[in-house]
Amino acid sequence: MFAPAAFDNDAHYLALKARDARFDGRFFTGVTSTGIYCRPVCKVRTPKRENCRFFALAAQAERAGFRPCLRCRPELAPRGGLECANWSAQDASAILAREAARALDAVVQTGITRAGVVSAIAQRLGISARHLHRIFEAQWGVSPLQYLQTRRLLAAKQLLTDTDLQVAQVAHVSGFASVRRFNAAFVGHYQLQPTALRKAGVRLAAPKTSAQASGLRLHASYRPPYDIAAMLGFLAQRGLEGVEHVDPAGASIARTVAVDTPTARLRGWVHGQFGAQQCRVALHVSASLLPVLPQVLARLRAWLDLDADPLAINAVLDARFPGLDGLRVPGTVDGFELAVRAILGQQVTVAAGRTLTQRLVQRWGEDVTTPWPELRKLFPSAQTLAAVNASELGALGVARQRQQALIALAQAVCQGQLDLTPGAQVARTLAQLQALPGIGPWTAQYIAMRALRWPDALPAKDVALQHALGVRHEPAPARAVEKAFAAWAPWRSYAVIRAWHAPNPTGAHTP
Repeated sequence: MFAPAAFDNDAHYLALKARDARFDGRFFTGVTSTGIYCRPVCKVRTPKRENCRFFALAAQAERAGFRPCLRCRPELAPRGGLECANWSAQDASAILAREAARALDAVVQTGITRAGVVSAIAQRLGISARHLHRIFEAQWGVSPLQYLQTRRLLAAKQLLTDTDLQVAQVAHVSGFASVRRFNAAFVGHYQLQPTALRKAGVRLAAPKTSAQASGLRLHASYRPPYDIAAMLGFLAQRGLEGVEHVDPAGASIARTVAVDTPTARLRGWVHGQFGAQQCRVALHVSASLLPVLPQVLARLRAWLDLDADPLAINAVLDARFPGLDGLRVPGTVDGFELAVRAILGQQVTVAAGRTLTQRLVQRWGEDVTTPWPELRKLFPSAQTLAAVNASELGALGVARQRQQALIALAQAVCQGQLDLTPGAQVARTLAQLQALPGIGPWTAQYIAMRALRWPDALPAKDVALQHALGVRHEPAPARAVEKAFAAWAPWRSYAVIRAWHAPNPTGAHTP
Protein backbone atom coordinates (compact mmCIF):
# COMPACT_ATOMS: atom_id res chain seq x y z
CA MET A 1 0.00 0.00 0.00
CA PHE A 2 1.05 3.58 -0.54
CA ALA A 3 -0.86 5.21 2.30
CA PRO A 4 0.87 8.38 3.55
CA ALA A 5 1.73 6.79 6.88
CA ALA A 6 3.90 4.22 5.11
CA PHE A 7 6.21 7.06 4.04
CA ASP A 8 6.49 8.69 7.45
CA ASN A 9 9.97 7.47 8.39
CA ASP A 10 13.47 8.69 9.06
CA ALA A 11 14.94 7.34 5.81
CA HIS A 12 12.91 9.82 3.80
CA TYR A 13 13.93 12.64 6.09
CA LEU A 14 17.60 11.80 5.51
CA ALA A 15 17.01 11.91 1.73
CA LEU A 16 15.25 15.25 2.20
CA LYS A 17 18.16 16.69 4.21
CA ALA A 18 20.62 15.55 1.53
CA ARG A 19 18.42 16.92 -1.30
CA ASP A 20 19.11 13.62 -3.03
CA ALA A 21 17.92 13.85 -6.64
CA ARG A 22 17.69 10.05 -6.86
CA PHE A 23 14.51 10.31 -4.75
CA ASP A 24 12.94 13.10 -6.80
CA GLY A 25 9.33 12.15 -7.51
CA ARG A 26 9.51 9.03 -5.35
CA PHE A 27 7.99 10.97 -2.47
CA PHE A 28 6.82 14.45 -1.55
CA THR A 29 7.17 16.21 1.79
CA GLY A 30 4.28 18.09 3.35
CA VAL A 31 5.38 20.70 5.88
CA THR A 32 2.72 21.20 8.54
CA SER A 33 4.06 24.59 9.65
CA THR A 34 3.62 26.10 6.16
CA GLY A 35 0.92 23.97 4.52
CA ILE A 36 3.24 23.46 1.52
CA TYR A 37 4.47 20.20 -0.05
CA CYS A 38 7.83 19.95 -1.82
CA ARG A 39 10.07 17.68 -3.82
CA PRO A 40 13.09 16.14 -2.03
CA VAL A 41 15.36 18.43 -4.08
CA CYS A 42 13.77 21.68 -2.91
CA LYS A 43 16.45 24.24 -2.04
CA VAL A 44 14.56 25.89 0.80
CA ARG A 45 15.75 25.37 4.36
CA THR A 46 15.08 21.82 5.52
CA PRO A 47 12.03 21.78 7.81
CA LYS A 48 12.11 20.23 11.26
CA ARG A 49 11.49 16.51 11.38
CA GLU A 50 8.36 16.84 13.49
CA ASN A 51 6.83 19.15 10.86
CA CYS A 52 7.25 16.69 7.98
CA ARG A 53 4.75 14.27 6.48
CA PHE A 54 5.73 12.08 3.53
CA PHE A 55 3.56 11.08 0.58
CA ALA A 56 4.07 8.83 -2.43
CA LEU A 57 1.94 10.95 -4.76
CA ALA A 58 1.25 14.65 -5.15
CA ALA A 59 -2.45 13.82 -5.05
CA GLN A 60 -2.03 12.37 -1.56
CA ALA A 61 -0.36 15.57 -0.35
CA GLU A 62 -3.09 17.70 -1.84
CA ARG A 63 -5.82 15.53 -0.33
CA ALA A 64 -4.18 16.12 3.05
CA GLY A 65 -4.53 19.88 2.48
CA PHE A 66 -1.01 20.80 1.32
CA ARG A 67 -0.33 23.19 -1.58
CA PRO A 68 2.51 22.74 -4.11
CA CYS A 69 5.71 24.67 -3.55
CA LEU A 70 6.23 27.54 -5.98
CA ARG A 71 10.00 27.16 -5.79
CA CYS A 72 10.71 23.46 -6.41
CA ARG A 73 7.47 23.00 -8.41
CA PRO A 74 6.22 19.42 -7.85
CA GLU A 75 4.76 19.34 -11.35
CA LEU A 76 8.30 19.09 -12.75
CA ALA A 77 9.25 16.00 -10.76
CA PRO A 78 9.79 12.68 -12.55
CA ARG A 79 6.80 10.42 -12.24
CA GLY A 80 6.95 8.28 -9.12
CA GLY A 81 4.79 6.06 -7.00
CA LEU A 82 3.35 4.13 -9.94
CA GLU A 83 6.74 3.20 -11.35
CA CYS A 84 8.43 2.50 -8.02
CA ALA A 85 6.25 -0.46 -7.11
CA ASN A 86 7.67 -3.96 -7.36
CA TRP A 87 5.21 -5.17 -9.99
CA SER A 88 6.06 -8.83 -9.60
CA ALA A 89 4.93 -8.77 -5.98
CA GLN A 90 1.59 -7.03 -6.48
CA ASP A 91 -1.76 -8.71 -6.16
CA ALA A 92 -4.54 -8.38 -8.74
CA SER A 93 -6.14 -5.37 -7.05
CA ALA A 94 -2.86 -3.48 -6.94
CA ILE A 95 -2.21 -4.20 -10.61
CA LEU A 96 -5.69 -2.97 -11.54
CA ALA A 97 -5.17 0.17 -9.46
CA ARG A 98 -1.89 0.87 -11.25
CA GLU A 99 -3.49 0.32 -14.66
CA ALA A 100 -6.32 2.67 -13.70
CA ALA A 101 -3.81 5.35 -12.70
CA ARG A 102 -2.02 4.98 -16.03
CA ALA A 103 -5.36 5.28 -17.82
CA LEU A 104 -6.13 8.45 -15.89
CA ASP A 105 -2.73 9.83 -16.88
CA ALA A 106 -3.70 9.20 -20.51
CA VAL A 107 -6.91 11.16 -19.92
CA VAL A 108 -4.85 14.15 -18.81
CA GLN A 109 -2.41 13.80 -21.69
CA THR A 110 -5.14 13.73 -24.34
CA GLY A 111 -7.13 16.55 -22.76
CA ILE A 112 -10.37 14.56 -22.52
CA THR A 113 -13.00 16.59 -20.67
CA ARG A 114 -16.09 14.43 -20.93
CA ALA A 115 -17.78 13.05 -17.83
CA GLY A 116 -17.78 9.37 -17.04
CA VAL A 117 -14.09 8.69 -17.69
CA VAL A 118 -13.73 6.66 -14.48
CA SER A 119 -16.67 4.44 -15.45
CA ALA A 120 -15.18 4.00 -18.91
CA ILE A 121 -11.82 2.95 -17.41
CA ALA A 122 -13.54 0.51 -15.07
CA GLN A 123 -15.40 -1.04 -17.99
CA ARG A 124 -12.15 -1.38 -19.92
CA LEU A 125 -10.58 -3.17 -16.94
CA GLY A 126 -13.58 -5.45 -16.59
CA ILE A 127 -14.67 -4.26 -13.14
CA SER A 128 -17.39 -2.01 -11.77
CA ALA A 129 -16.79 1.69 -11.14
CA ARG A 130 -17.49 1.11 -7.44
CA HIS A 131 -14.87 -1.63 -7.22
CA LEU A 132 -12.36 0.53 -9.11
CA HIS A 133 -12.93 3.35 -6.64
CA ARG A 134 -12.42 0.99 -3.70
CA ILE A 135 -9.17 -0.62 -4.88
CA PHE A 136 -7.78 2.69 -6.19
CA GLU A 137 -8.24 4.45 -2.87
CA ALA A 138 -6.87 1.45 -0.97
CA GLN A 139 -3.74 1.43 -3.15
CA TRP A 140 -3.03 5.13 -3.59
CA GLY A 141 -4.81 6.83 -0.68
CA VAL A 142 -6.91 9.05 -2.99
CA SER A 143 -9.97 8.54 -5.16
CA PRO A 144 -9.65 8.29 -8.97
CA LEU A 145 -11.26 11.71 -9.40
CA GLN A 146 -8.92 13.29 -6.84
CA TYR A 147 -5.95 11.77 -8.65
CA LEU A 148 -7.23 13.05 -11.99
CA GLN A 149 -7.92 16.52 -10.62
CA THR A 150 -4.42 16.84 -9.15
CA ARG A 151 -2.78 15.73 -12.39
CA ARG A 152 -4.81 18.28 -14.36
CA LEU A 153 -4.08 21.09 -11.93
CA LEU A 154 -0.35 20.38 -11.88
CA ALA A 155 -0.31 20.29 -15.69
CA ALA A 156 -2.05 23.66 -15.68
CA LYS A 157 0.37 25.00 -13.07
CA GLN A 158 3.33 24.15 -15.29
CA LEU A 159 1.79 25.93 -18.26
CA LEU A 160 0.91 28.98 -16.21
CA THR A 161 4.44 29.20 -14.85
CA ASP A 162 6.49 28.32 -17.92
CA THR A 163 4.45 29.88 -20.71
CA ASP A 164 2.53 33.05 -21.52
CA LEU A 165 -0.59 31.19 -22.61
CA GLN A 166 -3.90 32.79 -21.74
CA VAL A 167 -5.77 31.25 -18.82
CA ALA A 168 -8.52 30.06 -21.18
CA GLN A 169 -5.94 28.21 -23.28
CA VAL A 170 -4.36 26.64 -20.20
CA ALA A 171 -7.75 25.49 -18.94
CA HIS A 172 -8.63 23.87 -22.26
CA VAL A 173 -5.26 22.18 -22.81
CA SER A 174 -5.25 20.85 -19.25
CA GLY A 175 -8.60 19.14 -19.74
CA PHE A 176 -11.05 21.44 -17.95
CA ALA A 177 -14.47 21.80 -19.52
CA SER A 178 -14.65 25.55 -18.88
CA VAL A 179 -12.60 28.45 -17.55
CA ARG A 180 -15.06 28.85 -14.69
CA ARG A 181 -14.52 25.28 -13.50
CA PHE A 182 -10.78 25.66 -13.89
CA ASN A 183 -10.65 28.87 -11.85
CA ALA A 184 -12.82 27.36 -9.11
CA ALA A 185 -10.69 24.20 -8.90
CA PHE A 186 -7.43 26.16 -8.92
CA VAL A 187 -8.46 28.58 -6.22
CA GLY A 188 -10.03 25.80 -4.17
CA HIS A 189 -6.88 23.70 -4.18
CA TYR A 190 -4.14 26.33 -4.13
CA GLN A 191 -5.80 29.42 -2.61
CA LEU A 192 -4.37 31.36 -5.51
CA GLN A 193 -5.83 32.82 -8.68
CA PRO A 194 -4.29 31.36 -11.87
CA THR A 195 -3.17 34.81 -13.03
CA ALA A 196 -1.56 35.49 -9.64
CA LEU A 197 0.58 32.37 -9.99
CA ARG A 198 2.63 34.02 -12.73
CA LYS A 199 3.57 36.84 -10.39
CA ALA A 200 4.35 34.54 -7.47
CA GLY A 201 6.00 31.67 -9.35
CA VAL A 202 9.66 31.08 -10.11
CA ARG A 203 10.45 30.59 -13.78
CA LEU A 204 13.34 28.47 -14.99
CA ALA A 205 15.49 30.05 -17.65
CA ALA A 206 15.67 27.91 -20.77
CA PRO A 207 18.69 28.11 -23.06
CA LYS A 208 17.89 29.75 -26.36
CA THR A 209 19.42 29.56 -29.82
CA SER A 210 18.97 31.74 -32.86
CA ALA A 211 16.65 29.09 -34.29
CA GLN A 212 14.30 29.25 -31.35
CA ALA A 213 12.33 32.35 -32.22
CA SER A 214 8.93 30.93 -31.34
CA GLY A 215 7.26 28.07 -29.57
CA LEU A 216 6.69 26.99 -25.99
CA ARG A 217 9.51 26.39 -23.52
CA LEU A 218 9.03 24.00 -20.64
CA HIS A 219 11.09 21.69 -18.44
CA ALA A 220 11.18 18.09 -17.36
CA SER A 221 13.26 16.54 -14.59
CA TYR A 222 14.81 13.09 -14.26
CA ARG A 223 16.51 11.08 -11.53
CA PRO A 224 20.28 10.54 -11.73
CA PRO A 225 22.31 8.78 -12.85
CA TYR A 226 21.49 9.29 -16.50
CA ASP A 227 23.97 8.39 -19.25
CA ILE A 228 23.17 11.22 -21.64
CA ALA A 229 25.90 10.27 -24.11
CA ALA A 230 24.59 6.69 -24.37
CA MET A 231 21.01 7.84 -24.97
CA LEU A 232 21.98 10.37 -27.63
CA GLY A 233 24.37 7.88 -29.22
CA PHE A 234 21.65 5.22 -29.48
CA LEU A 235 19.20 7.65 -31.08
CA ALA A 236 21.83 9.20 -33.36
CA GLN A 237 22.85 5.80 -34.72
CA ARG A 238 19.23 5.21 -35.75
CA GLY A 239 18.40 8.81 -36.67
CA LEU A 240 16.59 9.57 -39.91
CA GLU A 241 17.74 12.46 -42.06
CA GLY A 242 15.16 15.20 -42.18
CA VAL A 243 13.19 13.75 -39.26
CA GLU A 244 15.70 13.84 -36.38
CA HIS A 245 18.84 15.72 -35.46
CA VAL A 246 21.15 14.83 -32.57
CA ASP A 247 23.86 17.18 -31.33
CA PRO A 248 26.06 15.21 -28.89
CA ALA A 249 28.36 18.17 -28.26
CA GLY A 250 25.41 20.34 -27.25
CA ALA A 251 23.66 17.47 -25.43
CA SER A 252 20.53 18.17 -27.44
CA ILE A 253 18.12 16.40 -29.74
CA ALA A 254 15.34 17.64 -32.02
CA ARG A 255 12.83 16.04 -34.34
CA THR A 256 9.58 16.55 -36.20
CA VAL A 257 6.31 15.39 -34.65
CA ALA A 258 2.77 14.78 -35.88
CA VAL A 259 -0.20 14.12 -33.62
CA ASP A 260 -3.58 12.95 -34.86
CA THR A 261 -6.67 14.34 -33.15
CA PRO A 262 -10.33 13.52 -33.89
CA THR A 263 -10.55 16.58 -36.13
CA ALA A 264 -7.07 17.25 -37.51
CA ARG A 265 -3.47 16.14 -37.89
CA LEU A 266 -1.20 18.57 -36.04
CA ARG A 267 2.35 18.98 -37.32
CA GLY A 268 5.32 20.47 -35.55
CA TRP A 269 8.68 19.92 -33.93
CA VAL A 270 10.29 19.43 -30.53
CA HIS A 271 13.75 20.17 -29.16
CA GLY A 272 15.31 18.98 -25.92
CA GLN A 273 18.56 20.00 -24.28
CA PHE A 274 19.95 18.12 -21.31
CA GLY A 275 21.15 19.97 -18.25
CA ALA A 276 23.15 17.34 -16.38
CA GLN A 277 23.92 19.53 -13.39
CA GLN A 278 20.23 20.30 -12.78
CA CYS A 279 19.02 16.80 -13.75
CA ARG A 280 16.51 18.22 -16.17
CA VAL A 281 15.78 18.71 -19.85
CA ALA A 282 14.86 22.10 -21.30
CA LEU A 283 12.09 21.45 -23.81
CA HIS A 284 11.05 23.62 -26.72
CA VAL A 285 7.82 22.71 -28.51
CA SER A 286 6.34 24.34 -31.60
CA ALA A 287 3.23 26.43 -31.00
CA SER A 288 1.36 24.34 -33.55
CA LEU A 289 1.27 21.48 -31.02
CA LEU A 290 -0.36 23.57 -28.28
CA PRO A 291 -3.77 21.79 -28.45
CA VAL A 292 -2.06 18.48 -27.59
CA LEU A 293 0.73 19.83 -25.39
CA PRO A 294 0.25 17.46 -22.41
CA GLN A 295 0.27 14.51 -24.83
CA VAL A 296 3.44 15.79 -26.50
CA LEU A 297 5.17 16.28 -23.14
CA ALA A 298 4.24 12.73 -22.13
CA ARG A 299 5.67 11.44 -25.42
CA LEU A 300 8.91 13.33 -24.84
CA ARG A 301 9.25 11.91 -21.33
CA ALA A 302 8.70 8.40 -22.72
CA TRP A 303 11.07 9.01 -25.65
CA LEU A 304 13.95 9.93 -23.33
CA ASP A 305 12.84 7.62 -20.49
CA LEU A 306 12.83 10.49 -18.00
CA ASP A 307 10.65 8.69 -15.44
CA ALA A 308 12.90 5.68 -14.86
CA ASP A 309 13.79 4.91 -11.25
CA PRO A 310 17.48 3.90 -11.15
CA LEU A 311 17.34 2.95 -7.48
CA ALA A 312 14.66 0.32 -8.02
CA ILE A 313 16.20 -0.91 -11.27
CA ASN A 314 19.75 -1.13 -9.96
CA ALA A 315 18.63 -3.03 -6.89
CA VAL A 316 17.83 -5.89 -9.27
CA LEU A 317 20.43 -5.44 -12.03
CA ASP A 318 23.54 -3.88 -10.57
CA ALA A 319 25.20 -7.12 -9.46
CA ARG A 320 25.15 -8.48 -13.02
CA PHE A 321 25.70 -5.18 -14.86
CA PRO A 322 27.91 -3.01 -12.62
CA GLY A 323 28.78 0.47 -13.79
CA LEU A 324 25.82 0.77 -16.16
CA ASP A 325 23.43 2.47 -13.75
CA GLY A 326 22.80 5.43 -16.04
CA LEU A 327 21.53 3.52 -19.06
CA ARG A 328 17.88 4.08 -20.00
CA VAL A 329 15.52 2.37 -22.42
CA PRO A 330 15.10 4.72 -25.42
CA GLY A 331 11.46 5.19 -26.32
CA THR A 332 9.70 6.88 -29.20
CA VAL A 333 7.40 9.82 -29.87
CA ASP A 334 5.25 7.67 -32.17
CA GLY A 335 4.46 4.01 -31.55
CA PHE A 336 3.54 3.37 -35.18
CA GLU A 337 6.86 4.79 -36.35
CA LEU A 338 8.75 2.58 -33.90
CA ALA A 339 6.83 -0.49 -35.08
CA VAL A 340 7.72 0.28 -38.70
CA ARG A 341 11.37 0.65 -37.74
CA ALA A 342 11.23 -2.67 -35.88
CA ILE A 343 9.79 -4.49 -38.89
CA LEU A 344 12.38 -3.04 -41.25
CA GLY A 345 15.12 -3.89 -38.74
CA GLN A 346 14.29 -7.58 -38.65
CA GLN A 347 17.39 -9.75 -39.18
CA VAL A 348 19.50 -6.91 -40.61
CA THR A 349 22.09 -4.53 -39.20
CA VAL A 350 21.19 -1.17 -37.68
CA ALA A 351 22.62 0.59 -40.75
CA ALA A 352 20.60 -1.55 -43.17
CA GLY A 353 17.37 -1.02 -41.22
CA ARG A 354 18.02 2.69 -41.11
CA THR A 355 18.59 2.80 -44.87
CA LEU A 356 15.28 1.07 -45.60
CA THR A 357 13.43 3.35 -43.22
CA GLN A 358 15.08 6.41 -44.75
CA ARG A 359 13.73 5.37 -48.14
CA LEU A 360 10.21 5.30 -46.74
CA VAL A 361 10.69 8.82 -45.37
CA GLN A 362 12.01 10.13 -48.70
CA ARG A 363 9.18 8.47 -50.64
CA TRP A 364 6.17 9.16 -48.42
CA GLY A 365 7.27 11.56 -45.69
CA GLU A 366 5.38 14.85 -45.65
CA ASP A 367 7.36 18.08 -45.94
CA VAL A 368 7.26 20.35 -42.90
CA THR A 369 8.80 23.72 -42.06
CA THR A 370 10.79 24.10 -38.84
CA PRO A 371 13.37 26.54 -37.41
CA TRP A 372 16.03 23.88 -38.00
CA PRO A 373 17.21 23.19 -41.57
CA GLU A 374 18.00 19.61 -40.51
CA LEU A 375 14.31 19.00 -39.75
CA ARG A 376 12.16 19.05 -42.86
CA LYS A 377 10.24 15.75 -43.04
CA LEU A 378 7.52 14.00 -41.05
CA PHE A 379 7.58 10.25 -40.72
CA PRO A 380 4.93 8.70 -43.03
CA SER A 381 1.57 8.31 -41.31
CA ALA A 382 -0.27 5.04 -40.84
CA GLN A 383 -2.94 6.31 -43.23
CA THR A 384 -0.33 6.88 -45.91
CA LEU A 385 1.37 3.49 -45.58
CA ALA A 386 -1.95 1.66 -45.35
CA ALA A 387 -2.73 2.84 -48.87
CA VAL A 388 0.56 1.89 -50.56
CA ASN A 389 0.96 -1.14 -52.82
CA ALA A 390 3.29 -3.97 -51.91
CA SER A 391 5.07 -3.44 -55.22
CA GLU A 392 5.92 0.13 -54.23
CA LEU A 393 7.56 -1.14 -51.06
CA GLY A 394 9.35 -3.79 -53.06
CA ALA A 395 10.80 -1.12 -55.32
CA LEU A 396 12.48 0.38 -52.26
CA GLY A 397 14.14 -2.92 -51.41
CA VAL A 398 11.67 -4.08 -48.75
CA ALA A 399 11.41 -7.87 -48.67
CA ARG A 400 8.04 -9.47 -49.47
CA GLN A 401 7.35 -10.67 -45.92
CA ARG A 402 8.03 -7.21 -44.53
CA GLN A 403 5.84 -5.60 -47.20
CA GLN A 404 2.88 -7.58 -45.88
CA ALA A 405 3.77 -6.80 -42.28
CA LEU A 406 4.01 -3.04 -42.88
CA ILE A 407 0.71 -2.80 -44.72
CA ALA A 408 -1.10 -5.00 -42.19
CA LEU A 409 0.34 -2.95 -39.31
CA ALA A 410 -0.69 0.35 -40.89
CA GLN A 411 -4.20 -0.90 -41.59
CA ALA A 412 -4.64 -2.19 -38.03
CA VAL A 413 -3.57 1.17 -36.61
CA CYS A 414 -5.83 3.11 -38.99
CA GLN A 415 -8.82 0.98 -38.06
CA GLY A 416 -8.23 1.53 -34.35
CA GLN A 417 -7.56 -2.15 -33.74
CA LEU A 418 -4.04 -1.66 -32.39
CA ASP A 419 -2.88 0.66 -29.61
CA LEU A 420 0.86 1.32 -29.68
CA THR A 421 1.04 3.91 -26.93
CA PRO A 422 2.44 3.70 -23.38
CA GLY A 423 -0.26 2.35 -21.13
CA ALA A 424 -1.71 -0.04 -23.70
CA GLN A 425 -2.56 -3.49 -22.38
CA VAL A 426 0.67 -5.37 -22.96
CA ALA A 427 -0.55 -8.97 -23.24
CA ARG A 428 -3.35 -8.03 -25.59
CA THR A 429 -1.11 -5.86 -27.78
CA LEU A 430 1.58 -8.56 -27.99
CA ALA A 431 -1.04 -11.06 -29.17
CA GLN A 432 -2.44 -8.60 -31.72
CA LEU A 433 1.01 -7.83 -33.10
CA GLN A 434 1.95 -11.49 -33.50
CA ALA A 435 -1.36 -12.17 -35.25
CA LEU A 436 -0.22 -9.86 -38.06
CA PRO A 437 1.73 -11.43 -40.95
CA GLY A 438 5.51 -11.17 -40.64
CA ILE A 439 5.59 -10.14 -36.97
CA GLY A 440 7.04 -12.65 -34.53
CA PRO A 441 7.99 -12.62 -30.85
CA TRP A 442 11.21 -10.61 -31.34
CA THR A 443 9.47 -7.75 -33.13
CA ALA A 444 6.53 -7.72 -30.72
CA GLN A 445 8.77 -7.67 -27.65
CA TYR A 446 10.95 -4.93 -29.12
CA ILE A 447 7.86 -2.80 -29.78
CA ALA A 448 6.62 -3.47 -26.25
CA MET A 449 9.97 -2.41 -24.82
CA ARG A 450 10.29 0.89 -26.68
CA ALA A 451 6.78 1.92 -27.75
CA LEU A 452 4.60 0.51 -24.97
CA ARG A 453 7.26 1.36 -22.36
CA TRP A 454 6.96 -2.10 -20.80
CA PRO A 455 9.93 -2.43 -18.41
CA ASP A 456 9.85 -6.23 -18.49
CA ALA A 457 10.04 -6.92 -22.23
CA LEU A 458 12.47 -9.57 -23.46
CA PRO A 459 13.28 -10.13 -27.16
CA ALA A 460 14.87 -13.49 -26.36
CA LYS A 461 15.54 -14.35 -30.02
CA ASP A 462 17.77 -11.32 -30.47
CA VAL A 463 21.12 -12.48 -31.86
CA ALA A 464 23.17 -9.76 -30.19
CA LEU A 465 21.58 -10.56 -26.86
CA GLN A 466 22.42 -14.24 -27.25
CA HIS A 467 26.02 -13.36 -28.10
CA ALA A 468 26.26 -10.97 -25.13
CA LEU A 469 25.22 -13.77 -22.78
CA GLY A 470 27.43 -16.34 -24.49
CA VAL A 471 24.52 -18.66 -25.37
CA ARG A 472 24.33 -18.15 -29.13
CA HIS A 473 25.64 -21.62 -29.94
CA GLU A 474 23.60 -23.51 -27.38
CA PRO A 475 20.88 -25.90 -28.65
CA ALA A 476 18.07 -23.52 -27.60
CA PRO A 477 19.59 -20.02 -27.27
CA ALA A 478 16.27 -18.20 -26.80
CA ARG A 479 15.38 -20.44 -23.87
CA ALA A 480 18.82 -19.87 -22.41
CA VAL A 481 18.23 -16.11 -22.61
CA GLU A 482 14.85 -16.44 -20.91
CA LYS A 483 16.41 -18.53 -18.14
CA ALA A 484 19.22 -16.04 -17.59
CA PHE A 485 16.85 -13.06 -17.55
CA ALA A 486 14.32 -14.62 -15.18
CA ALA A 487 16.16 -13.21 -12.17
CA TRP A 488 15.97 -9.67 -13.54
CA ALA A 489 12.19 -9.28 -13.66
CA PRO A 490 10.44 -6.88 -13.60
CA TRP A 491 13.21 -4.81 -15.22
CA ARG A 492 14.26 -7.06 -18.09
CA SER A 493 13.98 -4.26 -20.66
CA TYR A 494 16.74 -2.45 -18.79
CA ALA A 495 18.76 -5.66 -18.58
CA VAL A 496 18.47 -5.93 -22.39
CA ILE A 497 19.84 -2.42 -22.87
CA ARG A 498 22.73 -3.14 -20.51
CA ALA A 499 23.53 -6.42 -22.24
CA TRP A 500 23.54 -4.65 -25.61
CA HIS A 501 25.83 -1.97 -24.22
CA ALA A 502 28.44 -4.51 -23.15
CA PRO A 503 31.44 -5.09 -25.48
CA ASN A 504 30.41 -7.31 -28.38
CA PRO A 505 33.46 -8.90 -30.01
CA THR A 506 31.33 -11.08 -32.29
CA GLY A 507 30.14 -8.12 -34.34
CA ALA A 508 26.48 -9.04 -33.88
CA HIS A 509 24.19 -6.05 -34.37
CA THR A 510 21.72 -4.59 -31.93
CA PRO A 511 18.38 -3.46 -33.35
